[in-house]
Amino acid sequence: RLERDERDVAALFFKGGALGFQGRLHGNREDWIKAANSGRSALPIVQETYRLAPENEDVLFGIGIYNYYAAIIPEMYPFVKPLMLFFPEGDKARGLEQLRRASRQAKYANTEASYFLLQILYNFEKQYPEAGLIASDLHSKYPDNPLFHRYAGRTAAALGQWKAAAETFGEILRRVRAGKLGYGAIVERESRYYLGIGGMQNGAFDSALTHLYRCDELSRTLDAEKSTGFMTLANLKIGMIYDLQGKRDLALKQYDKVLGMKDHQSAHDQARQFRKTPYTKS
Repeated sequence: RLERDERDVAALFFKGGALGFQGRLHGNREDWIKAANSGRSALPIVQETYRLAPENEDVLFGIGIYNYYAAIIPEMYPFVKPLMLFFPEGDKARGLEQLRRASRQAKYANTEASYFLLQILYNFEKQYPEAGLIASDLHSKYPDNPLFHRYAGRTAAALGQWKAAAETFGEILRRVRAGKLGYGAIVERESRYYLGIGGMQNGAFDSALTHLYRCDELSRTLDAEKSTGFMTLANLKIGMIYDLQGKRDLALKQYDKVLGMKDHQSAHDQARQFRKTPYTKS
C-alpha cells in the first residue's frame, strides 16, 4: 500500500506498529542492538503518521510508548545510553499522558494502550491504585484472558487487599485445575505464590506452606534454564513462616538454601538478616 501511496495513514500506522513490536520482542530478549535498530526504523514512520493525522488517537499509542521508554531505559540500563544518542529525547510524563489518552480514546489500539499503561504503572511507576483500576477493567472486558486475570490479582496483592487477591488467585487456580486454555503451570506457580503470601499474612501457616511448597516444586521445572524470583522468594517466605512457627532449625536451613540461589528483590540480604535474628511479624 505504501508503494502505491506513501501517505497512506493506515499502512504507515501498521508498519510503524509492526516495527515497534519487533523492537519490543528484541528488548524482551535483551538484544539491545536489534531493539534499537527496530526502534530507529519505527520512530520516523510513527512521527510521519502523527504529522499526517494528529487527530488520530491510535498513533498516540506508539508515540507514548516511545516517549516513556526512551526516558527510562537509559536510567535502567546505562550501557544502552550510547545507542540513545541517535534518538530524540524521551519524556516520561508526556509518554504516560499520551498512553492514558490512547487508552481512553483510541479506536483500534485502546486495549493495547491500556495493557502497556498497566505494565508501566505496575512494574515501573508503582502506582498500584491506577494499575488496579485498569487491570479490573481489562479483566471485566476479557474475563478469559489469563494475563489480565493475573494482573487483577497482582494489583490487589500490591495494595494489601489480601481477601480480594485470595479470591482472584483462588479462581485462577480453579481454572488451572479445570485445564482452561491459557491456565497452565506458569499461571499456577504465580497463584500459589500469592496465595502462600496471603495465607502467611492471615496466619494460615499450614495452608501458606502448602502453596509455597508447590510454588517451589513448579519452579524447579519452569526455572530449569533461567532463574526467576519465584523459587528464591518462595523459599525465603517458607523460612519466615518456620520462624513464626518457632521452628528455628528449619528456618535456618531455608535461609541457607536461599543464599545458594540467585538473588531477587534483596532476598539474600533478608536471609542473612533472619539468620542473625529470627523473623517476627511486624
